[in-house]
Amino acid sequence: MPGQAHGPGHTHGHGHGHGHGHGHSHAHGPPAPVSRHLRKVIGAVLIPFGLAVLAGLVVLWPGGAPGHDHNHSGVGFDRPTFQAKVVKLAEVDCKDVNAQQPQQPSGPGEQGDGAGSASGPCQKATIEIAEGKDKGHRYTEVVTPDATRTYEVGQKVVVAYAEKAPRKLQYSVVDANRDFPMLLLAGLFALVVVAVGRLRGVLALVGLAVSFAVLTLFILPAILQGSNPLVVAVIGGSAIMLSTLYLCHGVNARTSVAVLGTLVSLLLIGVLGSVFIGWARLTGNTDDTTSLVHGLYPQIEIKGLLLAGVLIGSLGVLDDVTVTQTSAVWELKEAEPGASWRKIYRSAMRIGRDHIASVVNTLVLAYAGAALPLLLLFSIARSDVSMVATSEVVAEEIVRTLVGSIGLVASVPVTTLLAALVVSADRQRRGTAAAVTGPGGEAPAGGGPGGGAPGGAPGGGAATGRVTSRRGKRRKPK
Repeated sequence: MPGQAHGPGHTHGHGHGHGHGHGHSHAHGPPAPVSRHLRKVIGAVLIPFGLAVLAGLVVLWPGGAPGHDHNHSGVGFDRPTFQAKVVKLAEVDCKDVNAQQPQQPSGPGEQGDGAGSASGPCQKATIEIAEGKDKGHRYTEVVTPDATRTYEVGQKVVVAYAEKAPRKLQYSVVDANRDFPMLLLAGLFALVVVAVGRLRGVLALVGLAVSFAVLTLFILPAILQGSNPLVVAVIGGSAIMLSTLYLCHGVNARTSVAVLGTLVSLLLIGVLGSVFIGWARLTGNTDDTTSLVHGLYPQIEIKGLLLAGVLIGSLGVLDDVTVTQTSAVWELKEAEPGASWRKIYRSAMRIGRDHIASVVNTLVLAYAGAALPLLLLFSIARSDVSMVATSEVVAEEIVRTLVGSIGLVASVPVTTLLAALVVSADRQRRGTAAAVTGPGGEAPAGGGPGGGAPGGAPGGGAATGRVTSRRGKRRKPK
């Protein structure tokens, strides 16, 4: 069309001229921008999705967690905590302080050597409160020989306060203060990421901070506020996905395809998780922590909380798979521009199959490692394998693992197909534009394929100082 020959056509011709002149320098840098038509198609899908996520954040944004305005119940984790320090340790006889070791389970062949009685010296630790209204107050705590937590003089600890308990029992050590080693490890992690990833590593750390902010400022408070955990997880997870992917990998078609692949896979995980959690009659209330949360906030739907955990747990690995597959497709197309989308798809799928094997194994081992104490307990009880696998505690982890793995596996062909179609359609469109318009957006002099020749010499005309005859022989210009 005449109106487009000098506008978009000129833009394409200029871009191709530089691309050929500099030997496709974009192959080793950022991905080449796609055509305006494809940008419109991708935007038509992602812009409404982004607006829906933003609207969901606004509507469900919590005003604060109910029941946490300094109204602690004094039960379990719902107690105020303070920093304290061990100022003195003394060995005492366990019988003098009425300390008794917990009864150990007796196994086959185990001798009854008085495992339930206190043997060996106990320790009496003097703890000093370091903050709060009782700052400077000291109390003693007895440590039995079989205790897993031991103390040293000068060690910092965390104590919980029970207001309704007797004065001598109001404070109790609940954890060790490990701020310094955790901060040191976090600093080491950031240093390694930045040293290896450079600018991309810095952006990855910013994306990690954004993920943590969405989790702590939106997802957790919104669930405590009484919102549906599944809806909150979908909106919060989508916000994390959009912000981190575009922040770390740039706003381009390659990242947008990865976002689409991740979105489709999350939808599949949500549907499968909802079906099998309901079909297997999983309640999600399988440990003391979940029971405590349900007791403190009965309005929270525990089953929805289980499904939300499946979605959020799968999101990080999904991002890795979709970005890798999309990048593989783009690089394969750059290496062989004339390849069809089917050939690109098959080549990228060979890469994806290797990725599938490692990622699924990683996910299964991650869940198995988290449930290792539980598996040891079943092993000690010598329970039947089928009974263990179908018990709710283990079945919950199996459903979580398998549903997440199905989503991961499905993300490979879905993302690869989307990327192959997008990159092939874009290059075909560019090839047609290059054939119609020569360098500078004008028609080639000879009307043949020579119009796209490097250096902008269509048909070997005036740029070479020679004229080509109909028979293909060169003759001097008159």
